[in-house]
Amino acid sequence: MPTVNLDSKFIKNSLASLPGKSRTEFCSKEIPGFFVEVSAKSPGKGTYRLRHTVNGKNQYISLGHTYDTDLKVAKQKARELKAQYALNKNPYQEIQDKMAVPTWSSFFIAPYMPFVRPRKRTANKDETMYRLRVKKAFGDKRLNQITRQEIESFHAGLLNEGLSPATADRYLSHVKAVLNYAVRLGVIPNSVAKGIPLFNVDNQVENYMDNKQLMQLTQSLHDDDNTVVVDLVYFLLNTGARLMEAQTMKWEHVDIANRVWTVPATNSKSKKVRSIPLNDMAIEVLERNRSDNEYVFVNSRTGTAYNNIHKSWNRIRNRAGLPHLRLHDLRHNYASYLVNNGRSLYEVQTILGHSSPIMTQRYSRLNSAVLQEASNSASNVIREAMRAASGEN
Repeated sequence: MPTVNLDSKFIKNSLASLPGKSRTEFCSKEIPGFFVEVSAKSPGKGTYRLRHTVNGKNQYISLGHTYDTDLKVAKQKARELKAQYALNKNPYQEIQDKMAVPTWSSFFIAPYMPFVRPRKRTANKDETMYRLRVKKAFGDKRLNQITRQEIESFHAGLLNEGLSPATADRYLSHVKAVLNYAVRLGVIPNSVAKGIPLFNVDNQVENYMDNKQLMQLTQSLHDDDNTVVVDLVYFLLNTGARLMEAQTMKWEHVDIANRVWTVPATNSKSKKVRSIPLNDMAIEVLERNRSDNEYVFVNSRTGTAYNNIHKSWNRIRNRAGLPHLRLHDLRHNYASYLVNNGRSLYEVQTILGHSSPIMTQRYSRLNSAVLQEASNSASNVIREAMRAASGEN
């Protein structure tokens, strides 16, 4: 361990390990414990370090590399660390403690996802948000090193990517949920995301199609090659079901003979069992998709339920000239077809599963045949649009 005048000239011209040594420490005359370590395999490059003895054991703190850290900066860091040691602080242990906190990615994979999967109906959306954007922004950062400013910038930056304020808010809510769970487990003392405001845009936007727009949609569906997604869209339009309910739909919950689909509590937004009457077009969709698979709408590539149909939906709605139309809008349109065809509000609310104690009591007295008749009125509207789109008389 030769002691040298560790200056910029030495760093520039003399970084080479001594003969026969795999690595050499060149120690500073100016600052005791400060040195640059050079490997025989990497002449001309070195790593600045500070060595300090605590309770008879050497502690080593890296201060940067010679090729990306200025010597003056490394020396200043060394002096600051020595000052902390002089005050009986242990900066090395503080660094080790910080390194013990998991990265976002490792915490998200476990324990966060194993915790939320059985408790959150939309856990797969958490995985999608992580994969698409959160991993890139925070994945390699340790939870205690993420700043409030970074989260605020991430939230605002989503708008620049073209996402809606509502979608950006969902990302922020997800980030808050992960950090709150880390606080709950004692991984971090508090969440830096606490109090960051949502954009709070009114999300109660409902896009209703007129007859011309409905015809444009059915024409686009008619022209699309992904028949399973096309049928899934028609099924949503004919049942008023939520997308997640239809995606996770299994044959064991379908009673074609009695024209009823029972949505289990695990797949229902209300966490209650829900029965949906099946109109003529919904039955036709089911008949076209009969298979031995447990799921009704099967992704041929994966052999299981569709996890995400938004790419196909974007293609369909854009071709129809309806880029603003969301999949959830199909539910609102279904309800509008019922109301416009003279069905009562309580029939519509019952079919859609907008439950309340009063509505639950009324539902118990409703005849399923009445509900099926109400549902078929929507089927008739959609069928007429399909006929017009295909040129049938």
